Amino acid sequence: MATHTATAQSAIDQAKLSVVAYNDKNWEAALDALEPTAVYDEVATERRLEGHNAILPAWKAWGVAFPDSQATFEGAIASDDTVVLELRWRGTHKGPLNLPTGKVDPTGKSIDMRACQIIELANGKTRSIRHYFDLATMLRQLGISR
Repeated sequence: MATHTATAQSAIDQAKLSVVAYNDKNWEAALDALEPTAVYDEVATERRLEGHNAILPAWKAWGVAFPDSQATFEGAIASDDTVVLELRWRGTHKGPLNLPTGKVDPTGKSIDMRACQIIELANGKTRSIRHYFDLATMLRQLGISR
């Protein structure tokens, strides 16, 4: 594991707060981690949400679809106020999954997929997140596509 300067480690720790809050399904902590005007860009679904009041319902919906979902941190790097987190998402599809193409009923199948978030920080909070994950892999693991 790479060593980080105190400043870089502080930025990484701050960037991880929203993921840790999601893992715990602690929505109050998730709100606390985000600037009120934060932007969440979910690249795979082409969903771009502005403001923590728009972001939180989307994260809650993922939590309903995958109630046991958790991310583990595979790596992190920081430069000034930008942090890149490499993640691995795991969970079981137990609730309705709302995708741009429509609702997917629970399959009971598990996912295990790698992802990357590019997080910009400002004033000790998350200003923006660009979340990259492979939607095709997730759909294949759920048995929805080949």
